[in-house]
Amino acid sequence: MLGRSVTLLIPLDRQDEEPRILARIRSGERIEHYETVRQKKDGSLVDVSLSVSPIFDGAGKVIGASKIARDISERRRAEEQKDLLLREMDHRVKNLFALASGLVNVSVGGAASVSDLVSDLQSKFRALARAHALTLSTTGNDSDRTATLHNLIAEITEPYRGEDGVSRVRVSGEDFTLGRTAVTSIALLLHEFATNALKYGALGNPDGEVLVEICSVGNDVRIVWFEAGGSQQREGSSGDGFGSRLARATVAALDSRFERNFSDLGLEIVLSIPRAKTRFEA
Repeated sequence: MLGRSVTLLIPLDRQDEEPRILARIRSGERIEHYETVRQKKDGSLVDVSLSVSPIFDGAGKVIGASKIARDISERRRAEEQKDLLLREMDHRVKNLFALASGLVNVSVGGAASVSDLVSDLQSKFRALARAHALTLSTTGNDSDRTATLHNLIAEITEPYRGEDGVSRVRVSGEDFTLGRTAVTSIALLLHEFATNALKYGALGNPDGEVLVEICSVGNDVRIVWFEAGGSQQREGSSGDGFGSRLARATVAALDSRFERNFSDLGLEIVLSIPRAKTRFEA
């Protein structure tokens, strides 16, 4: 750069910066940590922090300037990452408040007492906490904790193991990675299925069990929840209970289809979710 104008390092959209800097230097002002963008020899841009000091002669007259440019690209990237994380945290917290408010509003109508409402909400929040722990897991060496459909079912049904510690909910078929929105919605549904199975169905019978089969049908992920060894009819099966309202709301949110059938063999619930919705992040 010897003998060449420093403006060669300044992008075209920032050419007005140098005259302003020089005007401040001529007045004897020292410039500290002026953050801007400069152009490398290859034409690429780099974030820099400039420090410019006037040089005086013996009479105190400004006869030049000393300039130091520090590359702050790494710091800028770290700041952008921090801002992104803060926005993500703000988004998630707002979503959680909205979810909590929605659960309270829907649950309060079906609660027989305040204690029942508190117990019901605590149970649902614990299920959501277990489900959301999966969304924070790594996908590398921690594959057993990745947010997949199989792992989500295992987490939600963990409290319903038999006395021998063996799960009474058997899962088979394909597995699918889930996005955060899908984790929340499907977790609420699975928790409701499992809670009803314990109260009225197969999990309330020592010999009962739940079979969950997952498969791909066209563009949908199909989940079949089958309860063997439980009662065929149960409270709230008319479709007016909290579980039914929750199911309808969740199915609508996922653009899904939901069927519940009772037979002599047991209860069968079929949930069909568009595959794109299982991967949705929000």
